[in-house]
Amino acid sequence: MPRPIRAVVRASALRHNLARARAAAGESKIWAVVKANAYGHGLERAARALAGADGFALLDFQEAVRLRLAGVTQPILMLEGFFRPLDVNLLFKYGLTPVIHNPEQVELLKHMDFPAPLDLYLKVNSGMNRLGFGVDDLRVMYNSLRLLPQVREITLMTHFADAEGTGGVHDQLRWFNELVSPFEAPRSLANSAALLRFKEAREGWVRPGLMLYGCSPFPDWSAADIGLEPAMTLASELIAVQNLAPGERVGYGFSFEAKAPMTIGVVACGYADGYPRHAPTGTPVLVNGRRTRTVGRVSMDMLCVDITDIEEAYIGTPVTLWGEGLSADEVAAAAGTVSYELLCALAPRVPVHEEA
Repeated sequence: MPRPIRAVVRASALRHNLARARAAAGESKIWAVVKANAYGHGLERAARALAGADGFALLDFQEAVRLRLAGVTQPILMLEGFFRPLDVNLLFKYGLTPVIHNPEQVELLKHMDFPAPLDLYLKVNSGMNRLGFGVDDLRVMYNSLRLLPQVREITLMTHFADAEGTGGVHDQLRWFNELVSPFEAPRSLANSAALLRFKEAREGWVRPGLMLYGCSPFPDWSAADIGLEPAMTLASELIAVQNLAPGERVGYGFSFEAKAPMTIGVVACGYADGYPRHAPTGTPVLVNGRRTRTVGRVSMDMLCVDITDIEEAYIGTPVTLWGEGLSADEVAAAAGTVSYELLCALAPRVPVHEEA
């Protein structure tokens, strides 16, 4: 028999979350962001469930080709554009839309023979200072691309640094509007947080990512409050039970010591499965649907949980690490990280089952 750990991905949850994004987007079109193997959910699996999106956005050319070979006909946006001349040929072969964000990409396009018209996105640096053109070079780059006869449409885009936080989008949006005021072009602005929170950022094409997978981008607004459903549940079982006397300790480094008689369950899940190694004692977990906590350090293949007050817990009892009944957001917060990391870190050795 295989190890009992497994991840279950619900297509119905993905469809539900896309509908929630659609309701927030209004008349705007939706790029469903499926980068990083659809945030760990499986690229083709997620694309089938998210087939109602207007397009898909990702980074990796191999993943873009996989979508085309799987029958995806919607536009595909390459969020970091292209990296070498060979990539440009793939843009035309597979009908991909690149994001242009540096002068080298512009120069490469200027010296290429286009076999077909090409739509482009032009990245505007509105203050995040990762990718994109700012006040010194945006006009030059836009005009250089506009003069290329085979460039069909240029969409202006930016990315917000603090749409989920106290900073919001207002300063970046004001700066973006000033930078692009000379140009008449479509726009793409909103990520998940901006889509849910700021109506003024929803025009054109929106780019929801995390919310499609049932997690919240906000520290103080839960996925359930937003109306999202978890698309991935990471589950396992108890594979051993230990009874501790006061003063006995658990796991590597003896980092946890029992203060009273305790019963500990050992779960077949560890950091080699994608569970965060740095999750401290007290990280929430469900045992047979009942909430309890982890104790001691997370090992490569196992972690321990407190089952002292769960009398029905025994070897084979189901355990939910995150997902239905326990948001990945809450687990991530307890571990000092974000749910993006948990979902994307799901290890290849974990079997993934799909539910309709």
